Amino acid sequence: MRDVSLSEVLLQRLDRSAKEALSRQIYTVLRTLILDGEVAAGLKMPATRALAHDLGLSRNTVMHAYEQLLAEGYVVSASGSGTFVSDTAPRERGTERRVSHADDPAWHQAALSTRGAQLVRLASASDRQLGAFVAGVPDVSLFPHAIWNKLLSRRWREPAPDLLTYAHGAGYMPLRRVLTEHLRLSRAVRCEPEQVVLTTGIHQSISLLARLLGDAGDTAWMENPGYWGARSMLQACGIETLPVDVDDEGMAPAAAHLARPPRFIFVTPSHQYPLGHIMSLSRRRMLLDYAHEHGAWVVEDDYDSEFRFGGKPLASLQSMDQHDRVLYLGTFSKTLYPGIRLGYMVLPRALATPFGIGLSELYREGRLMDQAVLADFIEKGHYATHLRRMRQVYARRQGLLRDAIASQFGAAWPISTHEAGLHLVMHLPAGTDDLGITIAARTLGLTVRPLSRYYEGSSVASGLLLGYACVPDNLIGPAFQRLVQVITPALEHRRATQARRA
Repeated sequence: MRDVSLSEVLLQRLDRSAKEALSRQIYTVLRTLILDGEVAAGLKMPATRALAHDLGLSRNTVMHAYEQLLAEGYVVSASGSGTFVSDTAPRERGTERRVSHADDPAWHQAALSTRGAQLVRLASASDRQLGAFVAGVPDVSLFPHAIWNKLLSRRWREPAPDLLTYAHGAGYMPLRRVLTEHLRLSRAVRCEPEQVVLTTGIHQSISLLARLLGDAGDTAWMENPGYWGARSMLQACGIETLPVDVDDEGMAPAAAHLARPPRFIFVTPSHQYPLGHIMSLSRRRMLLDYAHEHGAWVVEDDYDSEFRFGGKPLASLQSMDQHDRVLYLGTFSKTLYPGIRLGYMVLPRALATPFGIGLSELYREGRLMDQAVLADFIEKGHYATHLRRMRQVYARRQGLLRDAIASQFGAAWPISTHEAGLHLVMHLPAGTDDLGITIAARTLGLTVRPLSRYYEGSSVASGLLLGYACVPDNLIGPAFQRLVQVITPALEHRRATQARRA
């Protein structure tokens, strides 16, 4: 919807003789347009001065309406760039048949449970999963699909009936065997095939462990900043999450945390998400000793550890565990492609059987044919070959992005560690509106994530998560130059604001 049509709609719907204030009427009309999807997420709203002129109203009237939309999360103000429709604003599905209460947002909010409402309100999953600079997504175009198709075709020529029915228990045993060997060699994980449980990914793994090991009201320490998906999943299962700040050595629980032992300690020790820190040996030992002493479960999310570009290979936290307190989680979403939806857990022996039963009981698993093909893919050496190739590609692309940042903002500009991963963090000066930059970047076809949204509590830093893995080499530089168009105004606005305050 263009600015001119937006003002026309408002002119048609405003009732200047009504008792309701015009600012409230403007707010109601705009909110309805956003909820109905007639005003799309990411759309830049007309300037208050221009809209006031078109409507023949004072600017303050329009500003009051915008302020209410901003307070309720329907729009986001991008410093120096304008006001944009939020991509997290609640919207109805246009294809659904409406019922009598469908136009009442309050009814929809009341229909959700407390956990459901919180999940929707704090949703962070992006509707864009490819392109510059989507974080955490591999280059799916480089997946060896011809080899995969050959292995799949071989399986389908004479498909075994037991691969076409429901899965029962912990998953396809041949895949668990080859995966065990791979994890022993690459991550020093100590396990037998019977300790491996195959899932549809990290989210299902977290859901399963929260349901089988946690009760409503139990607590989990979460890295701050940390992965929003893990926090959302735990909270949806009734687990209370407690933010624990991260320093250069990893999760750093304060005395207040240590005095209240949690049920779960969720960490990404080999490549902290999103900052990229590596947990120190002393911090690893402290967490393991604490978990053993207080009966806590350490959940090790070995996030994108396969893509390490420099330094010595790192062993998993699980390899140090002498008391069976670590639950090791991994996924093939980053190494193969996200749509495969296959992950795994390595559990203490005593938990493996009940987890297999719980998986079948709760989720009625399948995907046995995909698991069989993946087992063939790993056993024949294709997986190791693919990983070596992608490490080289991602290391090169990370270097190109670092060069692009340095060329625009100088070599001394703070950027996260370079040893591993599918993204980097471009840190911004305190007070920079990284959320506004994110919203404005969408209008340029760019997808970045604001670092501030990964924090809980008052301790917040500004920055941008920039994924480079799924961006072709020749597009990284030009795409970043476009991003500079929205970063620079935000930095200038921050400087001007600080100068006025001084």
